Amino acid sequence: MNDNDGPLYHDHFYRSADDRLNLYARIYDIGAKTTPILLMHGLTRNSADFENLAAILSPHHNLIIPDQRGRGKSDYDNDPSQYRPDIYAADMFALLASLNVKETVMIGTSMGGLIAMLMAAHHQPICRALILNDIGPEVESKGLRRLQQYVGKSPKMNNWQDAANLCRASNEIAFPDYDEKDWMKFARRTCEMGQDGALKFAYDLSIANGVQGDKPNAAPANLWPLWEILNGIPILCIRGETSDILTPQILHKMHHSHAPNFSYIEIMGRGHAPMLDEPDAVRAIEQFLQINR
Repeated sequence: MNDNDGPLYHDHFYRSADDRLNLYARIYDIGAKTTPILLMHGLTRNSADFENLAAILSPHHNLIIPDQRGRGKSDYDNDPSQYRPDIYAADMFALLASLNVKETVMIGTSMGGLIAMLMAAHHQPICRALILNDIGPEVESKGLRRLQQYVGKSPKMNNWQDAANLCRASNEIAFPDYDEKDWMKFARRTCEMGQDGALKFAYDLSIANGVQGDKPNAAPANLWPLWEILNGIPILCIRGETSDILTPQILHKMHHSHAPNFSYIEIMGRGHAPMLDEPDAVRAIEQFLQINR
């Protein structure tokens, strides 16, 4: 159970699809009659990334917010080759089965959006509707190179201020209006105290293996054939104005090939990826959910 002033959730642990790991999810269960929402975080994040959006949605929707393997409260995998979207997708099917959930609305940020697209293409009935946060069936190489520069590196953090400064250094491009208080909150969501008492990022540094090289398996370069399979699913895409992962060209191609079941919005003053607590993002999400619940 959460120990802050936000909405209540309960902890849910379940076995990974390969039955090797114990994985974790936050469950906000209000007994709503609407389709539950599965929210999936990005590469170096965890379930805490959706705290602000969960506070907005949880009064009216049941929410399922997992930590992917190697993040947060989920077990780390001693085989780094398993840190890739198809494995995460299998884990998500295992999560939904453990909760006896047959259909969801999916919200996926960056890597979480890749997972959602794979799930929906593999088994369309599981996905009633899809919200993609700053990701599409193609990952811009410029943004990928930026990720490669910092993912998997763990500079020493002597205190929470050090953690906030490091988070700012790698993410300020996406949130230019954040102040010191915002960066401290960011650090509290993305860092944790290790068993040795030292602060560290709340993910297995080995996840970096999947984004290295010219053809990283954690960021497939071409999912356009898969995208065509999703034509019957309503999709909302949210793009950060200055995103270097989802370019305007990719977004417009997505729109052209998926119309009329595709809508999108760009969030001003945001890069990769919006937090989804921005007023324009919240408004678009709530309107989309109202139509597709």
